[in-house]
This record gives sequence, C-alpha cells and structure tokens, in this order.
Amino acid sequence: MTALTLSTAAAPGLRADAIVIGVAKAAKGPVVAPGAEAVDKAYDGRLAAVLDTLGASGAEGEVTKLPAPAGFKAPLVVAVGLGGEPEADASFDPEALRKAAGAAARALTGAKKAAFALPVTDAGDVGAIAEGVLLGAYSFDTYKDNGGGKAKNGKAPLADAVLLGAKPRDAAHKGALARAVAVCEELNRARDLINMPPNDLTPEAFAAIASSAGKQHGLKVQVLDEKALVKGGYGGILGVGGGSAATPRLVKLSYTHSKADKHLAFVGKGITYDSGGISLKPAGHNETMKCDMSGAAAVFAAVVAGARLGLEVNVTGWLALAENMPSGTAVRPGDVLRMYSGKTVEVLNTDAEGRLVLADALWAASQETPDAIVDVATLTGAMMLALGSRTFGIMANDDAFRTTVHEAAEEVGEPAWPMPLPEHLRKGMESPTADIANMGERMGGGLVAGLFLREFVGEGITWAHLDIAGPAFNEGGPFGYTPKGGTGTAVRTLVRLAELTAAGDLG
Repeated sequence: MTALTLSTAAAPGLRADAIVIGVAKAAKGPVVAPGAEAVDKAYDGRLAAVLDTLGASGAEGEVTKLPAPAGFKAPLVVAVGLGGEPEADASFDPEALRKAAGAAARALTGAKKAAFALPVTDAGDVGAIAEGVLLGAYSFDTYKDNGGGKAKNGKAPLADAVLLGAKPRDAAHKGALARAVAVCEELNRARDLINMPPNDLTPEAFAAIASSAGKQHGLKVQVLDEKALVKGGYGGILGVGGGSAATPRLVKLSYTHSKADKHLAFVGKGITYDSGGISLKPAGHNETMKCDMSGAAAVFAAVVAGARLGLEVNVTGWLALAENMPSGTAVRPGDVLRMYSGKTVEVLNTDAEGRLVLADALWAASQETPDAIVDVATLTGAMMLALGSRTFGIMANDDAFRTTVHEAAEEVGEPAWPMPLPEHLRKGMESPTADIANMGERMGGGLVAGLFLREFVGEGITWAHLDIAGPAFNEGGPFGYTPKGGTGTAVRTLVRLAELTAAGDLG
C-alpha cells in the first residue's frame, strides 16, 4: 500500500515525480484551490488561465497534467478537479478532497513519489486526503502474469505520497493519518477478498484468513465448521451450503476493550459464490457472484479496524459463510428448514439464500444481547433497481437508529438512503407449511427481505440492515477513489458507528 508522510515543505523544493494540486469549478472557469499558492506563483499567477486553455474546468474527478514550472524539482504538475467552489469562508467538503486525491493517485500509477498540495484546514482534511490516496491507489493484480503488486499496465501503484500543508508534529494531524492507514488497509483487504476467485476463496479459506488476521490483532476467534453447525442446529447456513463440496462456516470475531460499556454486533452475508442453487441464475447474472460475500468482508474489515484503532467499545463480527450451488444435496424449492432460532422457513426460491444464512447469524448475535446489531449484505437486486449502483439502502426496527446509521454513512462519504419496512408486506411471506417463507411480494423485494431478517432479531434489540447490492462491486470504470471490482463499501460506515458508540454518541 502507498506509504504516507506529512510535511510542511514548500512544493517547489520537494523532490517528487509530481505535485498534485486542486482546481475548483467556478462560473468563469477553473479556480486554483488553496494549498497550491506556491505552484500558482511559479506560473506568474496564471495557472488558472493555463488550465482553462488546456480545457480543464475543475469538475469533480477531472485530471489535467502539465509540465512543472522552472525551478521545481518535480517535473510534473497534476491538477485534479474538486467540483464546485465552496462559498466564501467555507472549506471544501472532505468527500470532495477524498475523491480528488483518489483520482490523482490512480492517475499516478507507476510513479514512485508524489506530493499532494490539496486544501488542508484541519485534521479532518488530512484524514480525507490520506484516505483518498490509499483507496485510489488500490490495485488487485494477484492473478496476473506481471503480478508482484503491479497494475494491469505493468506499473506499480503510487509508492509514496507526501501530504503538504499537514503538520507532522500536530497530534490531531498524526492521529488522522494513523486512523486513515488503519481503516484503509483493512478496507483494501476487504477489496482483495471480494476480488478473489471463488475457487480460492471458499468458506473454509475465508474462515482461515479471518482467523489469522483476528489472532494477529488480538481478537478472539471462533469458527463453527459443518459438524459444529449441525450440532448447533444452524439450519439456514447448512441448508444454503448443503449443495456445495465446499462446506459452510460461521465465524465469530470478538474485540473487547477493558473500559467499554457498550457492545455492537456486526453480521455479514458471506456467500463466497452464488449460483442461485436449484433456482439457478441465468447467464449474464452469475459472472460476478464471487462478490456475494461483500457483507462478510466489510464486517471482517470493520472489526479488525476497530481493534487496530483501540476503540472503547466491544464489537463482535459474525461471518455467515457458505457457497450456494446446485447438486443432489442442495436445498430445493419447497423444502422447509428449521433455523437456529427454532423457526421454520419454507424455501420458495433457493436464490433468496442470503437471508437464510443471515437469519441464523442474527439470532446467534442476539443471544449476547448487544446494544445494537447491524447486518450488511448484497441481498437483493430489488435494492439496485430502487437506488442504483452507488447507493445502499438502510432499514431498521428503530427510526432514530436508522437515522444515525444514515448520518454516519453520509459523514464518511458512503452514499446511502433510509428505506421503510412496510408492515403490509409481511403477509406475503405467510406459508401454509412453515412459520414463514423466504419469499414474498415481488414488488418491494428489498423491503420484503428486510422484514424477513427482522423476524430473527432478538426482542428489544436495536437493529439495522444495510443492503449493499448496488455499490459492493463496481462493474464500470473506476471513479474517484473507487476501483473497478470490489469496493469495500460499508466498512467505513461500520467503523464510524463503532467510533460513535465508543464516544457515547450512538443514537
């Protein structure tokens, strides 16, 4: 991962491959953002005019490269768009800085060192720029011939980044950098897991990776294999995983702090490959289904990040891991599963499997009576239809908590939207055979899934459900600090919720 340092050095005398500056979009053309004063001065105050001539507008994510002026030790200036110019006396939004830094870092693939002279007004800006660099420079090339950490063009990601305008001896600035490194290293680990092919990332392999990392960071790790799941009566996880030669697992990761008086439980859907089972997905819908474990990856990353940050809150992560495959031992439409909670579920569609593994994990998490449970899952195509490919939906059994989760997501730059749980949709899941069916009305399918999950949350426990089906895997081109492929969405939201809880601010 890119190495980061803080510096108060002047841009002209810094030895680097490039100097990154910010450009804002204004009515009369591009405007050079604060932090780039020395660069603008070297252009005789005409940098904005030069950029305008080159066609730059300052639009979000726009990258313009130009030769550095005489006297600079760096040969290149990279001007990156910050979007609209803020109002007078206002600073740039942290997400604008994060996106700009990410776009610039990606554009500098192959460079050994770059200096980022973006606007810095406080520690929050330092953290945002650092996150943008670390997330934007990400590349997954483990399985390519050039390998060795090199990108697809044979060039390695940006090796070193210097954040100018940040104070290396300021405790707040150093803390912001350390937090960014811890969170982004774990988020990028989640991306790696999401991008791994399913023939390598089986439930057993995922459990082994989580166990190794958990032990490295002082977590208590418990792995339930197939025998333990049978003994415990985890009918949902066993039913989904029964069709695969790669047997299921339930992983529990526990982080505790001696001074903590609050407990959060995070539950992640971990379908390492989803064929749909007997209700087989058609061609065109199964090629990216290695990403169906993105929720478990997010939970895993968030718990480890919380431990690395030493947050004063107890956090338990539950990873419900299975592979959904068709075979003679696979669960069939019409089968009835007895869940860990004791409830029975009639399976009407084996491709609605995520809610089955989550149901068992939610009930297991409920037995510890945490202060709140948050589950994360690539659960429904219906949520993608409702919110698109960049926004996840939030449902909850408590409106105030749903608002808290939404605000936390927006604060860290993860687009999300609160969704309802309409009671009338529950009737559609009534079954003549079992306590509940795993399918209901087609319209509002994402909300139906949320209502199903609610059935398996312990009484009196605050709960939220994040359906990340849209933003979990980016099938388009990279943008901002978001790469093509696994994105690691929801990691930063979960970490922020843990931070708020540790501070006593959980709503």
